[in-house]
Amino acid sequence: MDTKESKNIAYSVLDLATVVEGKTPVDTFKASLELAKEAEKLGYTRYWLAEHHNMISVASSATAVLIGYIAGGTSTIRVGSGGIMLPNHAPLVVAEQFGTLASLYPGRIDLGLGRAPGTDQLTARAIRGENFNAVHNFPNDIETLQTLFSKNNKNGKIRAIPGDGLEVPIWILGSSTDSARVAAAMGLPYAFASHFAPAYFLEAIDLYRKNFRPSIYLDKPYVMACVNVIAAETDAEAEKLSTSVLQFFLGVVSGSRKLLQPPVDSMDDIWNIQEEHAVNQMLAYSFIGGPEKLKKKLTAFFEKTQVDEVMATSHIFDHQARIRSYQLFSQIVQEINSVEA
Repeated sequence: MDTKESKNIAYSVLDLATVVEGKTPVDTFKASLELAKEAEKLGYTRYWLAEHHNMISVASSATAVLIGYIAGGTSTIRVGSGGIMLPNHAPLVVAEQFGTLASLYPGRIDLGLGRAPGTDQLTARAIRGENFNAVHNFPNDIETLQTLFSKNNKNGKIRAIPGDGLEVPIWILGSSTDSARVAAAMGLPYAFASHFAPAYFLEAIDLYRKNFRPSIYLDKPYVMACVNVIAAETDAEAEKLSTSVLQFFLGVVSGSRKLLQPPVDSMDDIWNIQEEHAVNQMLAYSFIGGPEKLKKKLTAFFEKTQVDEVMATSHIFDHQARIRSYQLFSQIVQEINSVEA
C-alpha cells in the first residue's frame, strides 16, 4: 500500500432496480429515477444498472431500455451498465443499443461488460437458444465491440448504426482473477463485484494493477469497487435497515427468492447458522452504520485498497431511507476526500 498517494475517490451508484414487497416494477422504475436525480445533485459520478434475469426482486432485465429512461430523466450524471452480460448478446446488437444511447445522451453513457449469464442455467438457455452450447470468447467479443465503436471502422463491412465512431467507454466487470487479467491485458478500467463476491477482490485488483498494459483507452490502472452501503443517522437504525439486504442474500443462498422484504428486529428466526455464515461471507464488503462508523470503516477501506472509485448498492426497503443513505454516503466520502486533500 502506498500511503503517500492521496486521491479524490469518485463515488457512484449501482441499482438493481429492486422490487420491494407490496410494490411493482412500475413503482421501482419511478423510485430509480428519483434516486438518480438525487444522486446527480449529490455529485455521484455515475449511475449503473445491472442485467439480471428471472429474479422476482430484480427488474433491470432490459438494461439498455432502463438506462435510456434514467439518462432521459437526468442531465449530467453518467449512466451505464454494471453490466451487460456479454454471453447473452451479439456484440453488434450491444453496439447498436449503446450507440443509440450514446447518440441520445452524448458523453454520458458507460458500457460495463460481464462474462457471466446473470441468471440460472435454464434461463440462460432460454435467452441464448441454439447458441447456448457455443464457445464464448469474452476478449474477442470485447475487441469486436471496440472495433464497432471505433472511428476507424467507417469502411468496415459490418457497422453499428448508430454506434460507429462513438468510442463508447468500455469497462470490464468481474468477480475473479480471470476478469482482472482481461482488463489488464486490454488496458481497460476494472470494476469488481465485491458487494457479493469478496473472496478474490484484493488478489484480483493487485493482479490487474501489476499486469496493466496502457492502451489508447487508459494510460494507468483504474479500479472501481462495488460495495453494499446502508447508512442511517445511527448505527442501530442502519443495522435494522440492513436486515432487508440480509434477507435478500439469504434468498440467493437458499434459492428461495422473494420481493425485497421489510426490515425485522432480529434475523434469528429467519435463518440458520449455516445460512448466516454464508450470507455474511458474501457481504464481507458491506458498510452499515451511522456517519462516524462508516467514515472510519471507509477510510480504512480506501487506504487498504487504494481504489479510484467506490460504487454503492443499497437494498433498503423504504425509499426515503434509501435516498437518505445515499445522501449520507456522499457526505462521508466528500469528508474523507477533503481530509486526504
